[in-house]
Amino acid sequence: MQTTSVQTLSLFERLGGSSGIERLVDEVANRHLENPVITARFRPFLDSPHKLDALKLHLARFLEAGSGGPPRYEGRDMRTAHRGMNISPAEYMAAVDDIVGALAHLGADEQTRKDVLAIAWALKEDIIQL
Repeated sequence: MQTTSVQTLSLFERLGGSSGIERLVDEVANRHLENPVITARFRPFLDSPHKLDALKLHLARFLEAGSGGPPRYEGRDMRTAHRGMNISPAEYMAAVDDIVGALAHLGADEQTRKDVLAIAWALKEDIIQL
């Protein structure tokens, strides 16, 4: 992760490009697996590592495209991907907390954390209680 805030860099660049985003996704997944509020949604993936890897790849590609990186995401939109999951506001906030914690752990500067948080917040209505 980029440790200095340089306004001329895209969010994708500040996140460390594709490799930085993949590290972020790994850290977030690990946090989700340990987070008591949402672990039940993610623990089943431990029995199917290939499905967890596919989920992480989709999230990494989504974050790449949404942060100014290469547009390689070919998955479903957030509303379609989360339809029927009935994610509660508490679960959503737990996931966002994990993301912000992972960013801090990996050395993302405050502006980068705020920018990612803004993206997560913008997607809230496409994720909660569908």
